[in-house]
Amino acid sequence: MNLVSKGRKFIRSFKYAYQGFIYAFKTEFNLKVHIVVAFLLIILGFVLKITKTEILITLVLIGQVISLELVNTAIERTVDLACSSKNSLAKVAKDCAAASVLISAIMASIVGVFIYLPYIIKWVLK
Repeated sequence: MNLVSKGRKFIRSFKYAYQGFIYAFKTEFNLKVHIVVAFLLIILGFVLKITKTEILITLVLIGQVISLELVNTAIERTVDLACSSKNSLAKVAKDCAAASVLISAIMASIVGVFIYLPYIIKWVLK
């Protein structure tokens, strides 16, 4: 495979990733919620003038939650493809994937409270 061919393949990979994201965005309500919350947190971070480090932590956690939501969607669709009828192992796979998103979102929320709450309290008491 020559360099041009590798370059085209590389560019196509971005197209496929974009298509996957758009599919998940159109079909998964929770992904929409995560994106809205992420957008609001980023705006709030700039309004409250949180530190660069805190913004970076926020961005990493947003990326983690959204990435896990996408993986969850991929696992759910793969299980649906493999199992045409109800299957207890398929349920376990889907439930575990969903639990990973939930745990990530809970932990991100806890970190978010530690980052944002002092700034919010300071802003309210001004």
